[in-house]
Amino acid sequence: MDVMDAPQELGALATMIWAWTVAFLPRLVTALLILIIGFIVAGWAGRAVKRMISRSKRVDDTLKPLVGTVIRYGIIALVLVAALGQLGVQTASLLAVLGAAGLAIGLALQGTLTNIAAGIMLLWLRPFRTGDYIEVDGGVSGTVTDIGLFTCELKTWDGVFAFAPNSEIWNKALKNHSRNATRLMSIAIGISYDADPEKARGLLLAMADRDERIMKDPAPIVFVDSYGDSAVNIAFRAWAPNDVYWDAQRAMIEQAKHDLEAAGIELPFPQRIVHMLPPPDEKPAPKKAAAKSAAASNGT
Repeated sequence: MDVMDAPQELGALATMIWAWTVAFLPRLVTALLILIIGFIVAGWAGRAVKRMISRSKRVDDTLKPLVGTVIRYGIIALVLVAALGQLGVQTASLLAVLGAAGLAIGLALQGTLTNIAAGIMLLWLRPFRTGDYIEVDGGVSGTVTDIGLFTCELKTWDGVFAFAPNSEIWNKALKNHSRNATRLMSIAIGISYDADPEKARGLLLAMADRDERIMKDPAPIVFVDSYGDSAVNIAFRAWAPNDVYWDAQRAMIEQAKHDLEAAGIELPFPQRIVHMLPPPDEKPAPKKAAAKSAAASNGT
């Protein structure tokens, strides 16, 4: 490059950079404003939708946290596309690149996608809702506090926070203790062999009739279930509403002992009669020899 032409070329380069800056800077500022305002609007819209849905009784409690999150991320996605379009990026080619990148990321994160698929199925079929007490076969158990696309949050009976992947819940047998309105309690009570089972049956049925938490239809039943080593095992079965089930069952166990003992029916503790036998190679002493030995010892 000629030294004499250098100032002219540098001036042309500076002019080009200035022209590009003047043309691009407003679009960059506009894109930044779109991003800032968009993120603010997305957060506000997500919170507003959550507040609005929380007051509505038509939307299930399980879907309320998820709807606000979907609205927020949906607005953020639109804001990103608008900002890139403002910068001159071809969104069609960008979406193709993102699709290829998404495929690669999906293959690398198969476990995460499995959790998403399981979360969608849990939200669709709804084997449980927030507030239900569930028990997963070989897994966690507790009250469901949140159902997300990736994980479920639970609170165990002793107040411990549990964080379970959706796939671990979906792929295993599950018990929902809160789904049905009523539950059957079954209490085993052992009475003495000398006691009258019919009398015990009458006392237990009268006990159930006095408690308003015990349902009258279907009626409670009491029957002899088995004969144990030290007691006749009586089975007491009754239905109760799910919300008072545990309190009613504990009350029945305690009241049964009080009523049976007050009526003179013994509740024996477990016991066994053991007979001690001599070893096979040990022969008992003859009766005559044993008598002579006892006389000799008395004479001395």
